[in-house]
Amino acid sequence: MPWGTCDCAKLKGLTFVFDIKWIRENPEAFDAGLKRRGLAPMSAELIAIDEKRRAHVTGLQDMQSRRNAASKEIGKAMGAKETALADKLKAEVATLKNALQAGEDEERRINAELNDKLSDIPNLPLEDVPEGADENDNVEVRKWGDPPKFDFAPKQHFELGEALGLMDFETAAKISGARFVVLKGALSRLERAIASFMLDLHTGENGYTEYLPPFLVRDEAAYGTGNLPKFAEDLFQTTNGFWLIPTAEVSLTNMVREDILAADQLPMRCTAWTPCYRSEAGSAGKDTRGMIRQHQFSKVELVSITTPEQSLDEHERMTASAEKVLQRLEIPYRTMLLCTGDMGFASRKTYDIEAWLPGQETYREISSCSVCGDFQARRMNARYRAGDKDVRFVHTLNGSGLAVGRTLIAVMENYQQADGSVVIPEALKPYMGGIEAITG
Repeated sequence: MPWGTCDCAKLKGLTFVFDIKWIRENPEAFDAGLKRRGLAPMSAELIAIDEKRRAHVTGLQDMQSRRNAASKEIGKAMGAKETALADKLKAEVATLKNALQAGEDEERRINAELNDKLSDIPNLPLEDVPEGADENDNVEVRKWGDPPKFDFAPKQHFELGEALGLMDFETAAKISGARFVVLKGALSRLERAIASFMLDLHTGENGYTEYLPPFLVRDEAAYGTGNLPKFAEDLFQTTNGFWLIPTAEVSLTNMVREDILAADQLPMRCTAWTPCYRSEAGSAGKDTRGMIRQHQFSKVELVSITTPEQSLDEHERMTASAEKVLQRLEIPYRTMLLCTGDMGFASRKTYDIEAWLPGQETYREISSCSVCGDFQARRMNARYRAGDKDVRFVHTLNGSGLAVGRTLIAVMENYQQADGSVVIPEALKPYMGGIEAITG
């Protein structure tokens, strides 16, 4: 079932994905945030729809009050044996009942109209996010490690993998088409080793709890993280309506949907290894060789659920946890603060971690760590109890800790030898069963 035919009103309920009251009270700030995202002002249009909604709700409340009053008057009229008056009141109540039913249908339509508008609006950036159009306007925050120097021309990962006979794109294309790969032997084990190392590091040192969540999710889950409805074409969908996850963020974040958590449960820190599936819509001609941009890849994801007061510190902590993976593997990287034009849809602020790839002689993204504020929480109706009567939306964060396939690429290129072999980093040797180097 395509997204466009699903019952969106059922998914969205009465919790709007942006705080419409805040927009009414701060229209200039809302439009300023949209402008930083490269979007035209929308506050006037949204407030107009909301005023129509509020006026309609007031009318329904007045009708309901009159219906209640008329119902009581029927009893009095019948008690006084005023039959004609009782019949007149009964007719009025019946008319009001029909009007209320029609009015409730109209209220749902207006709610859906407002939330449809809101659902397509990206999260507003934090003040310290640099303004810019694309990746060229991102800002380097820090750099770690020096790119290795070779006394030979370093190769790209696919050249190394194919020469070793352990990376097969031709067979993958025969099975599944473009943007797939078959790994074999020691390279398959190396990918598995990298994922195990990451999970052990995050659970053993970084304080995350490991999960193995579903790889298929319903509309509600994909909507909750902001993947639907705007990015349906970027996802793969089964014939019976499930969506293949583009990242474990979708499954992990939605574990708290429609929940009210206790304050002492926060922060929740979750990690998971999963396969991930992306259609790569709009990426024609980009990274057509190799494993950089695949329809299927594996990733170790980090997700945190926090209070609003914790979320910015948690963002720094999560980014440091992801960086630690590359430090232990001794792979040079840089951390970039993304500009407003390069941020993801649900993000308020994002750090990209980019690993050095000698074969390309450049840094390439290997992790994005984002703080989303209450953007996803409002879509999921995920809350926590801050006090006896104070129930608030949680804040959500997500990051790659790391993309396993891209880490495999980084290991291959940074640890390659002149003869085409790949030395195993010290941190991964315990996971490789005594293999010191991959020689084919």
